[in-house]
Amino acid sequence: MRIGNLDIWPNVVLAPMAGITAHPFRVLCKRQGAGLVVTELISSHAIHYKNQKTFGMFDWTDEERPAFCQLFGGDPDTMAEAARVVVEQGCDGVDINMGCWVPKVAKTGAGAALLKDLCQAEAVVKAVVDAVPEVPVTVKVRSGWDSKDVTAIRFARAAADIGVKAVTVHARFASQGFSGEADWGVIAKVKESLIGGGFDIPLIGNGDIETPQDARRMLEETGCDAVMIGRAAMGNPWLLGRIGLYLETGALTPDPTLSERIAVAREHARLQVKVQGEFIGCKELRGLLGHYFKGVHGAPRIRQALTQVTTLAGVEAVLENASVYAEGAREPFHLTNDPATTPA
Repeated sequence: MRIGNLDIWPNVVLAPMAGITAHPFRVLCKRQGAGLVVTELISSHAIHYKNQKTFGMFDWTDEERPAFCQLFGGDPDTMAEAARVVVEQGCDGVDINMGCWVPKVAKTGAGAALLKDLCQAEAVVKAVVDAVPEVPVTVKVRSGWDSKDVTAIRFARAAADIGVKAVTVHARFASQGFSGEADWGVIAKVKESLIGGGFDIPLIGNGDIETPQDARRMLEETGCDAVMIGRAAMGNPWLLGRIGLYLETGALTPDPTLSERIAVAREHARLQVKVQGEFIGCKELRGLLGHYFKGVHGAPRIRQALTQVTTLAGVEAVLENASVYAEGAREPFHLTNDPATTPA
């Protein structure tokens, strides 16, 4: 797959997810075989006001390149300014968020709310494309705001005409959130619309891909050029590489073993602490590492233990104990080596 001047392979993309796709997880997914990773959504207004926490999110490294930064906002000038800033900071591409449905974003006229005002949406796209001609600009949309109007079909064509180099469609309406099933038929119609308009840009399909077989089925049923994996990748960075290998060779590798899960969870913890420091990093890890134990015996107790840790040593102790407990140990789960949880 080619996005502007960038060759992306395999054609498997990690979805931008707030609180999830920070630098540590992006790196892990690239190491496991993802073709492209994208930052969590970043506020254009926060960039405009030079919010230091937001500037700390410009943490892409050579290991994850090409590095795409996703921006959200409803004001064309502010979005253009933000795009220039992140490109100056070294990102290789800019993705415009028109898919986020959460009230905190949508009530500002950003995210999926732009699908209710296509004139404004097109103005945002044009402003960003014009602001950073040196890098590819992409856009991610929902099928539409609600089922009254499948906006994505005509908007994708308009965005391509303005100059975006790829479009991603999450095949749910914003009003659905994550409920119900994704309607892959919308992706197929968007692809037909792009072809009908003479636009030869990649269409990336998103929604309800949980296995390599799902990914192949989406490509075959919709004609899209690549797949984007979101929630199914949480605690499962192997999935993107497994999908890429399956699409290329037909080889279906097994799910990761418990020891493999623990090893990568440990590496995730170390990367998180390296980037954020021990206190903040361990706090963030409480909600991240539990995903690695989905379906594992004793997972609720492992997750509970992770909520108590405040040091990297404590996290690693939980992970070490997790191996023993998940194999059937009956003794109460306990922490070791974490001063914050050890009685004086």
